[in-house]
Amino acid sequence: MRSIFRPLRCFYTPKASIATRRRNVLGSCFYSSHATSTSSPSPSPSPSTSNDEKWSHPPSTATVTDDEIADLTNKRQHPLSLADLVKHGRPPLSAEALFSSANFTLSLLPIRLAHRIQALRNLPFIVVSNPNISKIYHNYLHSLSTLLPWRHRTINNLDAEILFTSVLAELVHTHQDTIPILAKGFLECRRYISPQEVTRFLDTHLRTRIGTRLIAEQHIALHYSSLPHFDPSASPTPCPEHPSYIGVIDTALSPSAVIDSCAGFVADICELKYGVRPHWVIDGEPETTFAFVPMHLEYIVTELLKNAFRATVESGHNREPVVITIAPEPPDAGPPRVTLEPPAGDKGAFKSDAIKPLDDNAPGVTIRIRDRGGGIAPDVLPNIWSYSFTTFMEEDDIPGSGNNGNGGAGNDALSVISASGSGGSSIAGLGYGLPLSRAYAEYFGGGIAVQSLYGWGTDVYLRLKGVGKIDTISP
Repeated sequence: MRSIFRPLRCFYTPKASIATRRRNVLGSCFYSSHATSTSSPSPSPSPSTSNDEKWSHPPSTATVTDDEIADLTNKRQHPLSLADLVKHGRPPLSAEALFSSANFTLSLLPIRLAHRIQALRNLPFIVVSNPNISKIYHNYLHSLSTLLPWRHRTINNLDAEILFTSVLAELVHTHQDTIPILAKGFLECRRYISPQEVTRFLDTHLRTRIGTRLIAEQHIALHYSSLPHFDPSASPTPCPEHPSYIGVIDTALSPSAVIDSCAGFVADICELKYGVRPHWVIDGEPETTFAFVPMHLEYIVTELLKNAFRATVESGHNREPVVITIAPEPPDAGPPRVTLEPPAGDKGAFKSDAIKPLDDNAPGVTIRIRDRGGGIAPDVLPNIWSYSFTTFMEEDDIPGSGNNGNGGAGNDALSVISASGSGGSSIAGLGYGLPLSRAYAEYFGGGIAVQSLYGWGTDVYLRLKGVGKIDTISP
C-alpha cells in the first residue's frame, strides 16, 4: 500500500465523529510527517462545525485521553528533594525497599508528564506544530501512555517491578535528546514566539525534566544494585558501584575532586582551540564532602569553568590562575535529616563495613570561581540568563552550525543547544550556558550569582544544598 505525505491541513469533523476521535486521541490536524493511505481519503471540511470542536494540539496515536490528562494536571506535583531519593535505604536494597521505591516513582511520574503535555499544548499552535516540538509532544504522550496502565496498581512482586523498570528505561531513552530537539524547534519558530516566552517555557520545562529524569534514573540504579537483581554493569543508565552511592547520589561527594576533573577536561579543550592551557587553584576547604548528584555538579562546574577559562585566555591574562574557593555550610544542629536502613546484604562494593560515618558531611557548599577575564560588559550582564542570548560573535564556530566565518549562523544559546549533539570541541559550544546551569543549581534549593567587575574579572558564586546529616541504622 503506497503512502503519501500531506502538508499541514486542519479539517473540521462532524459532531458524530468528535467523541470517537477524542476517545482515540486522534486530532483533526494532519502533519506532513504522518503517512496516510491513498485508499483512505481525508474527510471533507464541514463549515457548520463550531470552533470549540477543533483540536488545539497535535494528534497522536498514544492511548491517552484528554480526561486523563486533565485529571493528572489537577494534581499537585510533589516537590522533589534529595532526601526523597535516598530514603529507601542503602544498596543493595531488599525486595520490599525496592517495591517502595518503585511505587514512589510511579506516584510521581504520570503527574509530571501530564503537566509537561499541558504546557506544550499551551504554546501557540503554529509553534507546537513545528516538527521538532511536535516530536517532543508525542514523546511525552507516548511515555505517559506506557505509565497509565500502572497508575492504579501497587507493585508488590519482582515480575511487576522488573517490567516497571523496563518502562522507566524506555522513558529515559525516549527523552534523551529532548533539550536539543526543543531548542531546534524554537529556533525555527522564533518569528512566532518572543525570546521572553521561550525563556519562561524552557526554564519551567527543563527544571521539571531534571526531576523527572532523576526520579526514573534513581529507581533504575536502585533496581540494578538491589539484592534480587544485583548487576550494576547491566544498567542502561548510570549505576555506580561504590559504597558511598545510593543510586545516582553520592552521599560523600567531594567538590574538589569534581572540580579538578572538570577543569582538566575544559583546559584540554581550551588548549586545543587557543593553544594555551589555563591554570587553576583550589583553596578554602577542599576536603569538604556532601550528598549530591555528581552528574549535576559536573555539568554546572564544566559550564562555569568554560566561561572563566575562555574569558581568561581571550583577555590575555592566561598567566593568572582561576581561583576556586570551596566553603562548606556549618554542620546541621540536632538530629539527622535522614535515617537510612542499612544494606540488605553484602554485594560487590556495597558492604556494611565499607560505609563511612557521615557525621561531618556538610549540609551544603558554596563554590566561588574567580577569574581575571575582564568581567562582563554592563550591556551584556542583564541577558546572561536568557536562553536566547550568548556572547558568541559571528566569527566563532558554533558546533554543527555550518558557520564558516561568513556569518549567517544563529549566534545565541538556542543555537548552541540545538547543535550540542554534533560532537564539536569548540570551547564556546561545550554546554547549554548559564541558564541551564542555574536550573540544575536551583533545583534542590541552591543557586548561582554573578558579580562582575568590568575591566578586571568575574566572581561566580555557586551554592548547592545537599541532604545534610545522614545516619544509617546499625545492622
